[in-house]
Amino acid sequence: MAKVALYNVSGQSIGEIELNDNVFGIDVNEHAVYEAVKSLLANKRQGTQSAKSRGEVRGGGRKPWRQKGTGRARQGSTRSPNWVGGGIVFAPKPRDYSYRINRKVRQLAMKSALTSKVQDAELKVLDALTFEAPKTKEMLAVLKNLNVGKKTLIVLAEVNDAVIKSANNLPNVETTLASTLNVYDILNNDSFIMTEAAVRKVEEVYA
Repeated sequence: MAKVALYNVSGQSIGEIELNDNVFGIDVNEHAVYEAVKSLLANKRQGTQSAKSRGEVRGGGRKPWRQKGTGRARQGSTRSPNWVGGGIVFAPKPRDYSYRINRKVRQLAMKSALTSKVQDAELKVLDALTFEAPKTKEMLAVLKNLNVGKKTLIVLAEVNDAVIKSANNLPNVETTLASTLNVYDILNNDSFIMTEAAVRKVEEVYA
């Protein structure tokens, strides 16, 4: 099994933690990751864009000038797409962009994303992360001790309001739960911090 350092909130290495190779040590499947990210972003799209085609734009019922003899190009309506104020060619309409991928592909993508973080040495595991009260200053100190990158994702095993609120005011710092972790969030952050309990919860689901 792969091993990574186990840190405390002071940034000191207090030992090692073994990671399940079935979750954190597989062969990375880039196509599965691509499909998972594309699906998640597509499902986030509202699909509310709308524009009017020439049949929906008001006006243009009368032919602007006669067909022949004027020396100008023939026109049938002032609401033709080549006129200012005219309709839109192939106007976008509200639609649903969402689609699903197979469960096994989603699981493979998640394992691949987690494995890539281990391979790139971007995963840092904390023995615990708790605050008595929400303190942005304390969270900033923890991140500084761990020497994290510009964008950081913190994964908790369960809801901890003090930790979540402490991170809310920090730019480029996100918090999530092991139960709601997704591939896009993992890959969209430079640093990936998990509590030991969160690691075990993820392994329990995907191993």
